[in-house]
Amino acid sequence: MRRALVVLVVLALLLGVGGVAVLAALDSDDGGTSSTPRTDAPTTTPDPGATEPPDPALAEFYGQTLRWSQCPDDEALCSTLTVPLDYADPGGDTIDLALLKVPAQDPDARIGSLVVNPGGPGAPGTDYAASAAQVFREPLLDAYDVVGFDPRGTGDSDPVDCLSDDELDAYLAGDPDPDTPEEVTTYEGWIDALGRGCAARSGALAAHVTTVEAARDMDVLRAALGESTLTYFGASYGTKLGATYADLFPDKVGRLVLDGAVDLSISSRELSLEQAAGFETALRAYVSNCVEGTDSCFLGDSVDEGLQRIRDFIDSVDADPLPGSGGRELEVGNAFYGIVLPLYSRDYWVILSQALKAGFAGDGSVLLQLSDLYTSRGADGYTDNSSEAIYAISCLDDPYAIAPDEVAANLPDFEKASPTFGSVFAWGLTNCGGIRVRSSEKDRRVRAAGAAPIVVVGTTRDPATPYDWAVHLADQLESGVLVSRDGDGHTGYNSGNECVDEAVEDYLVDGTVPEDGLSC
Repeated sequence: MRRALVVLVVLALLLGVGGVAVLAALDSDDGGTSSTPRTDAPTTTPDPGATEPPDPALAEFYGQTLRWSQCPDDEALCSTLTVPLDYADPGGDTIDLALLKVPAQDPDARIGSLVVNPGGPGAPGTDYAASAAQVFREPLLDAYDVVGFDPRGTGDSDPVDCLSDDELDAYLAGDPDPDTPEEVTTYEGWIDALGRGCAARSGALAAHVTTVEAARDMDVLRAALGESTLTYFGASYGTKLGATYADLFPDKVGRLVLDGAVDLSISSRELSLEQAAGFETALRAYVSNCVEGTDSCFLGDSVDEGLQRIRDFIDSVDADPLPGSGGRELEVGNAFYGIVLPLYSRDYWVILSQALKAGFAGDGSVLLQLSDLYTSRGADGYTDNSSEAIYAISCLDDPYAIAPDEVAANLPDFEKASPTFGSVFAWGLTNCGGIRVRSSEKDRRVRAAGAAPIVVVGTTRDPATPYDWAVHLADQLESGVLVSRDGDGHTGYNSGNECVDEAVEDYLVDGTVPEDGLSC
């Protein structure tokens, strides 16, 4: 079982909003205890022509040799990969992507490299790989070098910058559901500031952090790793990245697992509406567990009463922020993030209860700590740029936005889907209204025609990526295979369901494709 603190950190990574490094103790050889990592970890011999570039102009990128050395603060191995800023201009500026590799625990059983992505968009994949011992189980750790990369514009891969730390503090603490003229004016100001800031502070990079470009980067990484095909595990937004890769390079698809899937066929509005409903479902499950599991639930005697108490608490924080920690206050934006974070895993409902009990008693410190974890804020500032990168990547992929004066017309649908969070998601439809740059990449109808089987995992009460999204993505992908977990929390692998775990591991290690529609 994963320890509480470690799992919470890993949970933040899976959300795609974490950036806290997990300094896992990783064996550096075949079972020994040496603290010196194996810098000569074996590479796979690719099939003839497998690492040839799709365009001769990309030859220098596809022909790279990765040089691995011990990471400065970790016993894993680090390297960098150079890719073009703009694939339409491969002779122009370049980006260096940060890589981290945890060598296979059993060199004799090693079968290749498993490239991983935790989601976001915006979460550093190097942190995810560094915590491989907590994220993945023994069969995968034995068989694969786990390789994480910070996608372009994130982590240590030429990170985009949109706001100063002080501005980011104020933006995240502000009311995500403005209900006074003054709050609406402030909210509109942040919409403009984000778009203006990304363009001004990040320059040309701000227009080249799309999912399509990150997927092209993954094929360069595949070639540099010496792999004929890509073996990949993507969680949350990482499923969009993996599916996009499969559509761009179907002949290079090896064994792909997409866990906590994003539906790529519906509009941004519909995605937000369904996600609002997903968080409401998760919150109801949390409150129901309290009401039915104890003689005296601190939230109330019924689910509806408990939900109303949480809503009233959020409103009270909006009106009168609570004392937090480090001389800071718990403001309403922080309260929202602090409540949302533990809903991603049933294991952390107990932490949500502790945070709410403290909040009800006038102490906002626990919720503030959870909010900081959600947004990658450390004691001395932000540990990564995930809160900015999620904006830059999402709005570049799809700049859809409504004007603030259109929110009222959308509120009934969103409040019906989620009485607690609906208005926040409705206002979220305005977020990309200030973007100043446009992508040069075309929209894609993702099908991955001709690709090898792709396993898509969905969880029935997943708050962040509702179960139907996995059903739809598996159907959209020509070779999609659906595996379902009946349970709570975000993503399905290594969440306590042996049926899901064995299906994923048998596929990744042995190539055994699960039965389409497997229900666990």
